[in-house]
Amino acid sequence: MEKRIYFAGGCFWGVTHFFKGVDGVVKATAGYANGTLDRQPSYEEVYTDKTGFAETVEVRYDPARVSLPELTDLFFTIIDPLSLNRQGGDCGTRYRTGVYYLSEEDEPLIRPRFEAESARLGAPLAVELEPLRCFYTAEDYHQDYLDKNPGGYCHVNLLSFRYLRLYQDIKALLGDEPDRIARMASAAALVSERMKWHWVGFYRVEPASGMLVLGPYAGPVACLRIGYGKGVCGTAWKERRTVIVPDVDRFPGHIACSSLSRSEIVAPVFEGSEVIAVLDIDSSDLDTFGPTDALWLEKIARLI
Repeated sequence: MEKRIYFAGGCFWGVTHFFKGVDGVVKATAGYANGTLDRQPSYEEVYTDKTGFAETVEVRYDPARVSLPELTDLFFTIIDPLSLNRQGGDCGTRYRTGVYYLSEEDEPLIRPRFEAESARLGAPLAVELEPLRCFYTAEDYHQDYLDKNPGGYCHVNLLSFRYLRLYQDIKALLGDEPDRIARMASAAALVSERMKWHWVGFYRVEPASGMLVLGPYAGPVACLRIGYGKGVCGTAWKERRTVIVPDVDRFPGHIACSSLSRSEIVAPVFEGSEVIAVLDIDSSDLDTFGPTDALWLEKIARLI
């Protein structure tokens, strides 16, 4: 049975385009939600910030294919959840962020995702979580705007669209395969094929030796073992966080496996509360990775 949820994430052009690409989403419609008028507002009225409406996207989805918690997690990848009444270059209450639900049964499915995101960022979120009071479909020219205008304005980081497809394809590829090594091998191969980075692979925690041991990877020959707290990989393991290095030559204790590696990102792979491996990616260019990469690579690491 098709269900609906409403996401306010700044300008609705990019938010609509993003959710249209989510497997399991049946339709994404731009509109205006939770305002004070009891009638259809015009875009010009909403733009004044005097109607209380937020630019919002109605997401119709098949819960058998994509869950509400997963949709909420994906929503958090395309917004700044700490920014009040501002997303990208857009400012005003019409650009506030929020998740608006139709059924009270949906709230306990969404709230834990809010709590997890707040814990990850270490701060309260500036994102509303409320029942939907009203929703009006926006004018026709706002619908599928980025399909009609491929070069049009979009405040969503364009890298997120690329990662969305990669993430979904890895999820489908891994399916219910139980073998962890096989999952790592397939994930590394697909990330390498799509993103064209210098080296993509995993180092696995070996409890007996207290070291990271080389696992499945795609790229040139690499170091076989890395100590706890050593290099970028060992640091990510020890500190239990994603480490981004814009210039590996400036990272103290960097372990040089290849002279072609210029920048690096390493994300821990958790099983419960334990780090069982790290996802290590090297680029032949300087300053390749940023917060968007970290967010999505952590999601990919969780698939393992």
